[in-house]
Amino acid sequence: MVDSKHVSNHYETLKVNANATQAEIKQSYRRLVKLFHPDSNEETADKEEIIRINAAYEVLGDYENRLQYDQHLQQQSQKLNSGYQKRYQTPRQTGRDADEQVEEWLRLVYQPVSKLLDNILNSLAGQIEQLAADPFDDELLEEFAEYLNSCREDLKQAQFTFRSLPNPPSLAQVAAYIYHSLSQVADGVEELAYFPLSYDEHYLHTGQELFRIAARLHQEVNHHG
Repeated sequence: MVDSKHVSNHYETLKVNANATQAEIKQSYRRLVKLFHPDSNEETADKEEIIRINAAYEVLGDYENRLQYDQHLQQQSQKLNSGYQKRYQTPRQTGRDADEQVEEWLRLVYQPVSKLLDNILNSLAGQIEQLAADPFDDELLEEFAEYLNSCREDLKQAQFTFRSLPNPPSLAQVAAYIYHSLSQVADGVEELAYFPLSYDEHYLHTGQELFRIAARLHQEVNHHG
């Protein structure tokens, strides 16, 4: 659970941006622990910093905790923006303006991103089944690598589109689910990409599980949309 009284930013503590993948967060966490841990580096040892780093990773290292934390940050940001607008007497957005903003975001962001996510998530099972015929066949491995490159291109387009417009406040939860779904797909693709290099099926299983998590998050969008 996210502590609503928590004031420091976990992303800043782990020295990553809010768009970082789970793999990037884990990598940064390990680097910082090594830097500040007294057993590995006496000159930079800092027990207080280790406590902060561990607390931050406990939240950001788990996708459900991170989802709640991101929602909390977004709510804080909205409160600050609201206070700023009141202070400087910014004209209030009318109901019609808000409806138009929602419609624009759904049309220009949600719909194309959702379609790209569907393309990626729904295609994996067939690719795994095809690869299972002979996981060591060079031609099948090459086709699998091409498939992953195609996923990366779709993912890159989805991430670009997602960032192209700020989401309306009323769709903050929908946007959070989409963001985390994209993050899980990114991590999943990179896990799957290790298989042709190592023939270790662990990477296939991990990649499939990350895709399943992404699919569940994507389904949550439909419940909150």
